[in-house]
Amino acid sequence: QEEEPDPSDLSVDHEYFQEQIWPRLARRVPAFESLRVRGSWAGYYDYNTFDQNGVLGPHPRLENLFIAAGFSGHGLQHAPAAGRAVAELLIKGRYETLDLRRLGCHRLLEGEPLREHGV
Repeated sequence: QEEEPDPSDLSVDHEYFQEQIWPRLARRVPAFESLRVRGSWAGYYDYNTFDQNGVLGPHPRLENLFIAAGFSGHGLQHAPAAGRAVAELLIKGRYETLDLRRLGCHRLLEGEPLREHGV
């Protein structure tokens, strides 16, 4: 942790990437050896600090407010299912394709994080 760049500084630390990250990537995926970085950026992303899982569904106190947030960097992967789930809630008033109630706001209010055991 002491080697990690300061998160408040959004400039890209190319040296850290080349010396610390790139060798690990190349060991894990040998095809990365033949690739070279052509551009970079640094920024913040949507992150749920409570349990690192998305928050999806109706707001517990504000009528007509639906939430689809906090997917902690996995938003693009989860977007199709999250969009469909919210559409079902809006149109049908319930989940039909996938039951995603466990991602609801209730777990934050009740202090019960949704733990992923396979991660």
